[in-house]
Amino acid sequence: MSGHVMSGHVALVGAGPGDPDLLTVRAARLLGEADVVVHDALVGTGVLDLVADGAELIDVGKRPGRPTPQELINSLLVHLAGQGRRVVRLKGGDPFVFGRGGEEALALGDAGVSYEVVPGTTSAFTGAAAAGIPVTHRGVSAAVTVVTGHRRDGEQPVDWRALARVGGTIVVLMGVANRGRIAAELIAGGLAGDTPFAAVRSATTEHQDEMRGRLDELRDADVASPAVLVIGAVAGLDLARWVPTGCAVRARHGQRMLAP
Repeated sequence: MSGHVMSGHVALVGAGPGDPDLLTVRAARLLGEADVVVHDALVGTGVLDLVADGAELIDVGKRPGRPTPQELINSLLVHLAGQGRRVVRLKGGDPFVFGRGGEEALALGDAGVSYEVVPGTTSAFTGAAAAGIPVTHRGVSAAVTVVTGHRRDGEQPVDWRALARVGGTIVVLMGVANRGRIAAELIAGGLAGDTPFAAVRSATTEHQDEMRGRLDELRDADVASPAVLVIGAVAGLDLARWVPTGCAVRARHGQRMLAP
């Protein structure tokens, strides 16, 4: 770690799944105090509306055909902190759940930058909840596994067959492009072809869209990225109809209810 401590400060802030009402109080306060906000592509516009007037917005979102190297983001955060600025690094979901927040924290610490981590609600759970799916449910699922559906070349592949034997609920992030292989491997590992799945896109926003089906139908399902895939018996539940009227997600956005 560097012996020099910079005068600026970086907050690695989780923006949650999209609905600004689901931000933590601390996250909202930091956005209102920031000098500069470095944000991902998946951060909802309603969340960015909370940024202080006059604050600089820097979009470093990774998009198809326009990737932003992680090393460049790390260097940018260190550079901004070196200017003595109050920086919010705003990341969709939770910074430490497939958000590469750990890499940014290490880079900041090595450079002697003061930083903090503000957790956010991960789409792995809020996406399911917004569709009325409890990822654990007494008598149905006693465990939940959150796994990435995308690995870089050279990285150890996910052992989907082993996951099939674990039981419980499997929540896949960044798995839409590989959904056919994922489904085939899970079935080869012992999951029944009629195991329910749900795909939830743009959860907790007015654009939320849901699709349900059987695991053996997932390969050909018309699912657009980015979406959260929920696989397991709980994906056959839709408990959103019992959410109180004051619920920010269902009452405000009026998502469709599925027939029992």
